[in-house]
Amino acid sequence: MPDVMRTPPMLEPKHHALLDEAARRGLASADDIGLCFQLLSLANAIDRDCAARLAPKQLSEGKFVVLFLLHEQAGGLSPHQLADGAGVTRATITGLVDGLERDGFVRREPGPGDRRMVLVTLTAKGKSAAAKLFKEHTDWIGSLFGGLGAADKARLSDLLARVWHGTDTGRAAFRKGAQ
Repeated sequence: MPDVMRTPPMLEPKHHALLDEAARRGLASADDIGLCFQLLSLANAIDRDCAARLAPKQLSEGKFVVLFLLHEQAGGLSPHQLADGAGVTRATITGLVDGLERDGFVRREPGPGDRRMVLVTLTAKGKSAAAKLFKEHTDWIGSLFGGLGAADKARLSDLLARVWHGTDTGRAAFRKGAQ
């Protein structure tokens, strides 16, 4: 049995089932499938850990991103700017801002010179949370790779980029950049 298929305790049950079936069928790509599932499982574990770390602070990852985008933006940002910065729809940003406003992290204010324009700014609670959480969160994310040396990090980054370029999204981004 290939090493990849023997070693991944991180795999979710659905991945084990699919990987077992790939091995049963003798697929030459079983090792590659196993690597993909390891990467997906790692990403899912990081997402779950992130959610668990933010939940006690009344935050989701989406709300955290909004706080991060507003951090150090004294004049605030429009919902459109927040949606673009977070990579979400305007409807999604409205829901995130509604929740943050309800929990006292942000407020909506009329734009200077144009009352139709709305700016979202951090409250004192939001500023404090954003500063503290940014440090906590970046320290935690950094610690995930703390056991890797500089050469390992560079190699991992290169490998991940090469795999990304094989995805439909990566190929589309390459075609768009080549235009």
